[in-house]
Amino acid sequence: MTTTTSFSRADHFTGEAESAPDFEAIRNSPEFVRLRRRLLRFIFPVSALFLVWYLTYVVLAAYAHEFMSERVWGNVTVGLLLGLSQFVTTVVIMLCYLRFAKRRVDPAVAELRGDNA
Repeated sequence: MTTTTSFSRADHFTGEAESAPDFEAIRNSPEFVRLRRRLLRFIFPVSALFLVWYLTYVVLAAYAHEFMSERVWGNVTVGLLLGLSQFVTTVVIMLCYLRFAKRRVDPAVAELRGDNA
């Protein structure tokens, strides 16, 4: 029978770490600054576009009753399609972010950590 080592906080975090990361130096490093800028250049525009899209839907629902209640086919209305498209938009944004992170962010993080993997 094999026993495993305990990974409790008391065993591994009792004293001053010998090689604790210098978070201040990491935050001020040019590589980390580039990584943050790269993330912000993706996150802010996509978030702004989604918020505008969402608020447009809310405003249409509040003030354009005739447009939103227009039937497309059967009992399916423009409002219902626009509401469901909010979910589709969320999934598309998630997939775009996953692709962006895999291609741009993850390699930069690995380089920053020194993994080069």
